[in-house]
Amino acid sequence: MRLRHLVLLPLVLVIVSCDSSDSDDNLAVVPNPVVEGPVTGGNGAPWVQSTSFDLAEVGYQQREFFISGAATGYTNVGEFGSDGRWKAAPASSAAYKTRILVYRPIDPQRFNGSVVVEWLNVSGGLDAAPDWTSAHTELTREGYAWIGVSAQSVGVEGGGGAFNLSLKAVDPARYGPLVHPGDSFSYDIFSQAGKAVLDPDGLDPLEGLRAERLIAAGESQSAFRLVTYVNAVHPLVRLYDGFLIHSRGGGSAPLSQAPEPAVANPPVVRIRDDLQEPVLTFQTETDLITLGYLAARQPDGSRFRLWEVAGTAHADTYTLVVGFQDKGDSPAAAELVLTAVPIPGFIECDRPINSGPQHFVLKAAIAALDRWIRGEGTPPMAPRLEVAGEPAVFVLDELGNARGGIRTPAVDVPIATLSGLGQSGGTFCGIFGTTVPFDVEPLAQLYPDHDAYVSAVNEATDSAVEAGFIRPADGQLIKAAAAESDIGH
Repeated sequence: MRLRHLVLLPLVLVIVSCDSSDSDDNLAVVPNPVVEGPVTGGNGAPWVQSTSFDLAEVGYQQREFFISGAATGYTNVGEFGSDGRWKAAPASSAAYKTRILVYRPIDPQRFNGSVVVEWLNVSGGLDAAPDWTSAHTELTREGYAWIGVSAQSVGVEGGGGAFNLSLKAVDPARYGPLVHPGDSFSYDIFSQAGKAVLDPDGLDPLEGLRAERLIAAGESQSAFRLVTYVNAVHPLVRLYDGFLIHSRGGGSAPLSQAPEPAVANPPVVRIRDDLQEPVLTFQTETDLITLGYLAARQPDGSRFRLWEVAGTAHADTYTLVVGFQDKGDSPAAAELVLTAVPIPGFIECDRPINSGPQHFVLKAAIAALDRWIRGEGTPPMAPRLEVAGEPAVFVLDELGNARGGIRTPAVDVPIATLSGLGQSGGTFCGIFGTTVPFDVEPLAQLYPDHDAYVSAVNEATDSAVEAGFIRPADGQLIKAAAAESDIGH
């Protein structure tokens, strides 16, 4: 891990950002927040949409802490262009108090030194941890620590629309002391959360574990904010060692917004190409077409990788149904799940939502990014999903699945057509894709007997594992699911 040389800012902040390639000696200080906890009381447990089993069953523990201090907002220095080479400067400051969640190995000897810091997602009106939910089996079996940061106002104060499931609304006795000054300050709050873990001054949220690497992660709306963080804020502080940007669109979140002075971003934003820390952008079919990422596509570089995964949607049955209870030891994680109502009363779609392989490839992405940060090799370059026409559409194979992209048994040995494109129905159905299982006759033509199906899955799995797009432990689960299935019987 690189050394971080910190220099105190003057009281009057008149500097602008330096280029990303400048010396660490030019970096601004990220202040240590005040850390309080572990937090107890109220309803008796932290409020978050996350895995629902007892973490002790996989050798982990959960703690919750409050962090507080003065957060800095930022403003632009010059116009922000699509190339992401933005310059920003500190602007106003405001007091805040928010919370962080800490999931860590109970046995300190299991800790691998890497901490994934997730920008919690607030699209549903509450703090949710989609990256933990999707990738927790990789994190727990490999000994990562995970931090969930309540970085945004909606998660703390509410006000995000029809659903107010904010911390203070759901459990005012526990979270009443929290104060969020607005999302213009979310970027520095996220920095300070990382600082509290990396270099604790006072109470240590990791309770004695030494963080060697910080990996920032965010999915969907949190990915939009991480794009802005990487381009505008990271060059000022260089606190995080790498970034997993998961399911972003073509643009990015505002650097500053009402009631602070607004800073306009261009509609198409790429990741700046002068970073010293690596960025892995992970995209589903939905993100490419429905959310408009296609316009922001960029080539791989020395510190950038783009992984586009065939047969995947922005969220799917693993994210919404299976993942909450998966402990990493069941082939059920690889089975096709057919449901149009993943969350009754909240998400009810007209057709079964996507049941694709996103979570398996995401776990491989985290492993590849961690190795990259450690200096143990770069992630494999991935082929792009094939598109054609104007407006662009996916090029499909004879069975209706997308061509190109990262390949897995779900699309190379398919038993269904898996799409990330939208469908009708209730809240969020437009980004959950579809699953259309094959009828009995086409299945019989593809796989005349069970052994033929299992053999094809095993071959495709081995290929994906060898390419670095599926973890070996997950490959065994995929093979076991195929062996236990009734395909070909």
